[in-house]
Amino acid sequence: MTKTGTLPSKPHFPILDGLRGVAALTVVIFHILEAHATSSLDLMINHGYLAVDFFFLLSGFVIGYAYDDRWGKMTMGGFFKRRLIRLQPMVVMGSVIGAIFFYFQDSPLWPKIHEVPVWYLLVIMVIGATMLPITIRMDVRGWNEMHPLNGPAWSLFFEYIGNFLYAAGIRKLSKAALAVLVAICGIWLAYYAITSERGEMIGGWTLSVQQLKIGFIRLLFPFFAGLLLFRTAKLVQFKNGFLWCSLLLLLVLGMPRIGGAENMWANGVYESITIILVFPLIVYLGASGVLEGKAATGICKFLGDISYPIYISHYPLIYTYTGWVSKNKGITLVEAAPYAILTFISAVLIAWVCLKYYDEPVRKWLQQKLMPVAKMRDAVGVSAN
Repeated sequence: MTKTGTLPSKPHFPILDGLRGVAALTVVIFHILEAHATSSLDLMINHGYLAVDFFFLLSGFVIGYAYDDRWGKMTMGGFFKRRLIRLQPMVVMGSVIGAIFFYFQDSPLWPKIHEVPVWYLLVIMVIGATMLPITIRMDVRGWNEMHPLNGPAWSLFFEYIGNFLYAAGIRKLSKAALAVLVAICGIWLAYYAITSERGEMIGGWTLSVQQLKIGFIRLLFPFFAGLLLFRTAKLVQFKNGFLWCSLLLLLVLGMPRIGGAENMWANGVYESITIILVFPLIVYLGASGVLEGKAATGICKFLGDISYPIYISHYPLIYTYTGWVSKNKGITLVEAAPYAILTFISAVLIAWVCLKYYDEPVRKWLQQKLMPVAKMRDAVGVSAN
């Protein structure tokens, strides 16, 4: 088969699709509850932010599965076209949704939102749609985000970097060389987590030297550990895989903070173990798992389908909810529960509508226009995830 020929479709790992959805929904709940926290020491889903690191590991695994054996039939240009077709439409939509909700977020937390002119907001929206990061001086919110209309897009920025590194050379590494790279990145991750000021892996969303460092630490180990896992793991059948993997994932993400303010390093140890050992175990078991029954298959499919749209579109609603909480200072979570539930349901509905009436039709159209003879169903990562 030539490089311009048709690449046959590969089946997905349905349990991994489902786990991606479980992690994405957990992120939404984490962000809603985060509005009621005073710091990372009292978050109610204390390690929910580690879902991003799980997405990176999952992405590395499925990228290896989808593309490792296709480089004799596919050019780098074809690879990047496929990734852009899969990821970019919802990046654009996330930026548009962020612009639509922006002025509704004016609040004591972000008191200067109303001072941002519409023309400048539109400029930031267009830049966000390209996935290019903005500088701190260009920020319109006050949180110094590289994508201030849609904060989680920072992880897609690093997802693209991981895809580029894979295609540009990492894919050519032997298993031994890749293992050495993964080991070095794992040591770097553990050292940072344990010795950092707050003993946590939070960060990566600002265009500054320190935040970019955190972003690369969070990307490199899990992404290439996922690739190594795909290349080395011998899968075995595992019953009830989705149930047990989901429970384990929720357990490690929801674990209360370890060590407290007195022993920040202890939390760094926990997060290092979670990323380096537990997440690969979950992905391995999920890839090995067997789905039984139409109900489980349907649940995993729905969660997999909705996972990326909800991850990349929910945060404008979180900004709005968080701004509302700041306007109602002192409101308890119980009092805010109806609005929190409404925010969650709205995030799911918006993601589903975007999926069915925008993302899938646009990807189909782009596929026909840009790659009419390369009909390959793309395995998704993060942050496709």
